[in-house]
Amino acid sequence: MKRSPPNLTTLSRKDSLRLILVGRPNVGKSRLFNRLCGRRLAIVHDQAGVTRDVLAEEISPGIVLLDSGGIGLVSDEEAVLLRAVEEQVDFAIAAADRILLVVDASVGCLPLDFEIAQKLRRAGKPILLLANKADVGERRLRLDSFHALGLGPPLVLSAEHGQGEEALRREIETWAQERLRPLPETDEERKPIALCFAGRPNVGKSSLINALLREKRAVVSPVSGTTRDAVAYRLDFSSAGGRIFQFRLLDTAGVRAKKKLALPVDYFSQVRTERAMAEADIVFLVIDALGGLTRSDQLLAARVLEAGRGLLLVVHKWDLAEAALREGKLENYGTLGDFQRDFARAVRRELPSLPCLPVLFSSIHMAGGAELLLEEAQRLHALMAQSLPTGPLNRALQRLMEAHPPALAVGRRFKVYYATQTGNFPFRLKIFCNRRERLADSYQRYLEKGLRKRFHLEACPLRFEWVEKERRPYP
Repeated sequence: MKRSPPNLTTLSRKDSLRLILVGRPNVGKSRLFNRLCGRRLAIVHDQAGVTRDVLAEEISPGIVLLDSGGIGLVSDEEAVLLRAVEEQVDFAIAAADRILLVVDASVGCLPLDFEIAQKLRRAGKPILLLANKADVGERRLRLDSFHALGLGPPLVLSAEHGQGEEALRREIETWAQERLRPLPETDEERKPIALCFAGRPNVGKSSLINALLREKRAVVSPVSGTTRDAVAYRLDFSSAGGRIFQFRLLDTAGVRAKKKLALPVDYFSQVRTERAMAEADIVFLVIDALGGLTRSDQLLAARVLEAGRGLLLVVHKWDLAEAALREGKLENYGTLGDFQRDFARAVRRELPSLPCLPVLFSSIHMAGGAELLLEEAQRLHALMAQSLPTGPLNRALQRLMEAHPPALAVGRRFKVYYATQTGNFPFRLKIFCNRRERLADSYQRYLEKGLRKRFHLEACPLRFEWVEKERRPYP
C-alpha cells in the first residue's frame, strides 16, 4: 500500500523534490521504484536492460521519483540503443535534486559500480548509496566492498520484500522538509490578486471598476483618455461559497498606437500602463461590444502573454448589443445566445494562439455581470498556481510527439527526453532535448497548444526552457 510520509501537508506544492534511481543494469531499480510508488509502473524482469525510458511518478505531494535505465553497455550489438538510454539517464540526472545509487548487496562492488559513482560525482548532486537485494541473508552480504565508492555506509534494503523501506522513506521525508518551502501562514494568503484593466480608450474600464467597487472611485467620462495614470483600488470580495478573496484593481489609461502619442503626458500614461500590466497577476483586456476586437487589441493580448500574465477578455457594454438585437439591427441572429456564441468564436479566431481564451460578457447594467469577472479571475489565478504532475506532463509530450512527429532537420529529428515544471506565474517548463535548432517555431506552438488543451491551461502563459544535451567533442 502506498504510504505518504507524514508532515508533508504543510509543504509548498509550487516546488518539488526530484529523486532519481541510478545504477548498473539488473540491480533492482525498477522493483524499488514500484515499491516506493505503491504500484507496478515499471516493468520488472531478471533480464538486464529492460528499462529504457526514464519513468517519473509523484510518490508523495511534492516528491517526484525517476526510474532510469541501467548504465553500462551489455553487448556491442546493442551499443547504439544503450547509448541512447544512457543519454536519457544523463538528462534525468541533470534534472534531479538528489541521486539514489542502487548497487547489488549480494555480489558486492563491481568495477562498473565504481565507474558510475565517479560519473555521478561530476554531476555535483547529493548521493545516497542503496545496497539492494539484502534478502539473501547477512552471511552472503558483501557490504564492506562498497566503502571503495567513497559514499559512506550504504542503506541496506530489499526492494522485493520491503526490508529497509521505512528507513529510506524517513530519509526522503527529511530531504523534502529541507528542500520544499513551507506554505506561508499569513503574508502569501493575504496578498491580494492584482487585476489590471487594459484596453483602448473609452471602452469602459473605469466604469467596470466603479461597478465592482459599488461606488464612483474612478473618474468616468465619455471623453477619450480621461484616465491617464495607473490607479490602484483595494477590494474584498465574498464568493458564492462564502470565501473572502482580496483583490487589487489597477485602472489604466487607454492603450494607443505610438503614432497617436502626441503629448508627453500621453507617452508617460502609456509607460505607467505597461508597468501596471507587469505588476498584475491577471489582465482584463476590455473591448467594446459594438466595436469588436481591433489590431491594437491583438497586439495588447500578445504583450500580456509575453509579460507572463494571465489574460481574460471582457466584452463590455454588452447591454448595447442586447438593445441592438431587440431593435432588429442584428438580423442574422435569432437569440442573444447565438450572438454571444458567434461573437466569442470570431474573437478567438483573431487570437489563434489562444483558442480557448475565456470570453466574458459584461455591462454595468447587468445583474451580477461585474462579480462574474472576479469569480473568473480567482479561478484563473488558482489555475496558474497549480503544479503540473511530472509523470502526466512527460506522457502528454510523448503522445503529442507520437501523434505528430517533428520534421527532419538536416537528416535528424528533434527529440525530447524529459520535462519538468520549474515555476508558476507564468508556467515555466524545463525540457531536456537533443538539439534546440531542430525545433521549428511552428512545432513549439503545436506542443504549447497541446499542453494547454491537455491541462486546461486556457489563457495561462507558458515559458519553455530548452536544455540541450552536451555536445561531445570528436576524438
